[in-house]
Amino acid sequence: MPIAFRDRPADETDHDLVQRCLQGDPQSFRHLYRRHQQRVRAILYQRCDAAMLDDLVQEVFLRAWKGLPKFRQTAQFSTWLYRIAWNVASDQRQASAQGRTRMQVITRHAPVQQDAPDVLKLHYQDLVQRGLAHLSDDHRTILVLHDLEEIPQKEVAEVLGIPVGTVKSRLFHARAALRQFLQTEGVQL
Repeated sequence: MPIAFRDRPADETDHDLVQRCLQGDPQSFRHLYRRHQQRVRAILYQRCDAAMLDDLVQEVFLRAWKGLPKFRQTAQFSTWLYRIAWNVASDQRQASAQGRTRMQVITRHAPVQQDAPDVLKLHYQDLVQRGLAHLSDDHRTILVLHDLEEIPQKEVAEVLGIPVGTVKSRLFHARAALRQFLQTEGVQL
């Protein structure tokens, strides 16, 4: 006898959706995808070739779907999913044999979503992108996850598998390095 599922309110928790997925409701995973795909894309965007984003997002959710039966119900689904995104990005970076940096590729292929771009805003976006490119991968990752994606420090620590104190330290040093880069570019802070 098939299981009947009710319509889901927008405020249904990730935990509820995961439970429904495990009970055989594929629509619940579609809701999880819709809820988290933008943030997964943003995490991948900062670390990978922009031309591969669609494929990498699909890879993240495919791994999540396959790994769902092993998901610890005590953990947050979002933290677990972002860790998968981090791993997919790391795998992709290791497999890539290109000689140019990821940030250069992203900057060249970044879509402009404005009809009439604000030149000053584009200038500052370019400065921030170049500043991020000058940071180490560890520092760039911390800044992207915490400051740009607004993921709390504790969750960043879980995603990256490092202590919260390390997140705080890297965040401090990353901000200082970015601030220094921006000042050398003539930005008054």
